[in-house]
Amino acid sequence: MCHVIVTCRSMLWTLLSIVAAFGELIAFMSTDWLVGYPRTPDAVFGPHGATTAGEAYRPTLGIYGRCIKLPHLQRGILCGPYAVHFGEIATGILLLCAVAFISVFTMCFQSIMKKSIFNVCGLLQGIAGLFLILGLMLYPAGWGSDKVQLYCGPDAAPYRAGLCSMGWAFYTAMGGTVLTFVCAVFSAQAEIATSSDKVQEEIEEGKNLICLL
Repeated sequence: MCHVIVTCRSMLWTLLSIVAAFGELIAFMSTDWLVGYPRTPDAVFGPHGATTAGEAYRPTLGIYGRCIKLPHLQRGILCGPYAVHFGEIATGILLLCAVAFISVFTMCFQSIMKKSIFNVCGLLQGIAGLFLILGLMLYPAGWGSDKVQLYCGPDAAPYRAGLCSMGWAFYTAMGGTVLTFVCAVFSAQAEIATSSDKVQEEIEEGKNLICLL
């Protein structure tokens, strides 16, 4: 029989796990990891066919996508992918998304193959956090590539952003990584809350929906 067990600590852990996964996913998909120095397109076509100077803008470069403004386009900045390899950050995010999906079902299922679902998820979150830290540490090592120097100037080098500044996506990924480790530690508290004596008493009384503070 399925017992739906809801406690403040288990619900908080579930919500934090979902926030961490979505935060990392949004950061990963964003192009705002590196913000290039201000520049002006060479020319844009005016309404009468003549060319006029374009407005200054700052191109952005992400993990696998970039946003630039092309002189012959009138619709604004063009964004699209440029890379096909995602590395450690993608691996960590996939694990977080899996945990976020599983966490929704922790109210009904408390074990997986006789192992606590909270402990299993906490372990996966710890592993995901390690992958994310590795990815964030290796990410600046690629700043010396031709692609980054095109956006950040010739002074760009490994672990030196040159004329670029860090975008909001990088800081979001860092915050999501910290939150991932918080969730990994907090999963133990969620396990304690759902296996307490009070919960067992409610189960023995035949209740299917158990809500505790």
